Amino acid sequence: MFLSSQDEEFVSRREKATRTLTETCEIYKPRRKYKRLEGAAELTDEESRVHATLLEYGRRYGLSKPGRTDKPEDHKVSAPSGLAGKGEPRDEDELQAQEELRITALMTGMAAMDLDQGRLTASSVGQIVGLQSDEIKQMVSEYAEKQSELSAEDRPENMGAAQHHRRKVATLNKQITQRGKILEQLRGKSSDLRAECDKAKKKLSEITEFAEKLDEETRSLESVESKADPGVLLKLRSLVAMNESLKSQESQFRAHCREEMSRLQENIDNLKAESAEGSEEKERSQLFEQQLKAEKEKLQKIRLLLARRNREIAILQRKIDEVPSRAELTQYQKRFIELYAQVSATHKETKQFFTLYNTLDDKKVYLEKEVNLLNSIHDNFQQAMASSGTREQFLRQMEQIVDGIRQSRNKMEKKKQENKMRRDQLNDEYLEMLEKQRLYFKTVKEVKEECRRNEMLLSKLKDLTG
Repeated sequence: MFLSSQDEEFVSRREKATRTLTETCEIYKPRRKYKRLEGAAELTDEESRVHATLLEYGRRYGLSKPGRTDKPEDHKVSAPSGLAGKGEPRDEDELQAQEELRITALMTGMAAMDLDQGRLTASSVGQIVGLQSDEIKQMVSEYAEKQSELSAEDRPENMGAAQHHRRKVATLNKQITQRGKILEQLRGKSSDLRAECDKAKKKLSEITEFAEKLDEETRSLESVESKADPGVLLKLRSLVAMNESLKSQESQFRAHCREEMSRLQENIDNLKAESAEGSEEKERSQLFEQQLKAEKEKLQKIRLLLARRNREIAILQRKIDEVPSRAELTQYQKRFIELYAQVSATHKETKQFFTLYNTLDDKKVYLEKEVNLLNSIHDNFQQAMASSGTREQFLRQMEQIVDGIRQSRNKMEKKKQENKMRRDQLNDEYLEMLEKQRLYFKTVKEVKEECRRNEMLLSKLKDLTG
């Protein structure tokens, strides 16, 4: 079911109004203020019993409160038949006096109830409303105090319906104001929580992006590590492990030095506190100071050694980064050689296909010529053999055809010999190139060996100079 914002606001206001009305009815429901004594005389008149019951709950039956500014005709009421006589008109003072006497007579048989039995406490209101906020508790406490203050002077003769209604309206307005303040506070808290939620979402997105970047960098480092020289990586790992070991040793040594210094300082303080200044105490303090100084010098030397090792590791790291890896160069060379071999094989295969196509095409042409010649001979053979003249002409044509075929054959043989000579020449050139390739590989191998020897000599020279 779809609800607009206005519908939702109306529903929430309706629920709030219903809850407030329920609370108000619960708070202002009739409370028993007085209770008839057990030994009091029973009332035989029904009107007196009704009047007594209303007085128990703080209500009057008959005249209103004295001092009300009502119309004159509102003050004139007939006296009940059971207490005031029958049917004679009375003036206002006599009616008032008679009313007071009747109330006094009824009140003599009643006792006031405990205030806790006739009012609401903060805990009961909290259970009814379902909220445990300080504002509601304070409001109920104030209401209870006001009600206790008014209970002393709120006698049945002073109660009026209009004043009771105004008091209810004032209390309800006060509750509405306090509930509005609570609503504003809740709205402020809601806006603060929404802002914190937005900040948390933004921070989560930033952390996710940073994690993705770290994953990409890790994958790139793993790819670089897979392509690097294993020997260099092993050496670098050993240096890093050595660096970490030195750092741990330094931290342990620092902790040991701090403990030793604190122990020595404690001994010095104890010695100073326990004994007076003497020769033995001075010697012992000097000895402790010398030991402390020696330990500090040792710590300084270890720090210098660690700094030197760190500089060496940094220099090696820079050299490793600057010099390209031989494994990478060899890998690139192998890939280029493989690519060249693949392209060469493809080119050779394509060239063979072209040669085969041209050969088959020539063969097809010659076969077509042969078929045409045989068909022509077959078609003209009977006609040529009919007479001697046509026979001789046919024979001469056949000789010419045979001569043409021989000439074509000689041309093809000559072309074949030329191609064979070219093949032999290219084969010789190929053998020369193979010899040069072998010489190139041999030279590259010698250069690599010399480079390796050069690196070994440089490392030895560096060790000697260091």
